[in-house]
Amino acid sequence: MNAGATTARVYEALKELVTCREFRPGDRVDPAALAERLASSVTPVRDALNLLTGEGLIESRMASGYFLPQLDEPSLKDMLAWSGQIVGVILRNWEPRPVIDWDRIADREPAYPARMRDAFEVLALASPNEEHRRALAAIGARLHAVRHVEPQIFEFAEKEALAFELAIDRSDRAEIRRISGYYHRSRARAASALVRAVYRAD
Repeated sequence: MNAGATTARVYEALKELVTCREFRPGDRVDPAALAERLASSVTPVRDALNLLTGEGLIESRMASGYFLPQLDEPSLKDMLAWSGQIVGVILRNWEPRPVIDWDRIADREPAYPARMRDAFEVLALASPNEEHRRALAAIGARLHAVRHVEPQIFEFAEKEALAFELAIDRSDRAEIRRISGYYHRSRARAASALVRAVYRAD
């Protein structure tokens, strides 16, 4: 496997570990340990960590190494506000073409975080501007660990995900705007509880 392919493989594996809560906010990420775990040399791991640093998923500290960014209530509220603002821009530039992959959902039975990630990514396809898609995917990746604990706080999170998918599938802009608005406001109001859950949950 060439160096580029190795870095790409390691990047995808590391991104999955980081966003799916293999580490908690503030944890140190050891390139040597990860290289052994991923059957790679250290160089592709460092390259991948640098890419993730550029995406805001990892912090690089001078002479200290790599860490997951700390999460606090103000920063979570800022991320949620940004996510909601991007959705608003997409809805104002709407070119309906999103289609929810219901067969994939039925076959794989993805968990709530994956369903929300996929729904937002499908929604982003309605924008003719590639930058909107990149921005929504980037903030979605940073929020993905939080979405793992949302069902602990919100009893009807799974039903909310289904309603969001249905609205996107119907290209119902008014309903998408309503659900997105509720989603982002409710999570912002619960930011303190969500942060605690991220740090404490297994």
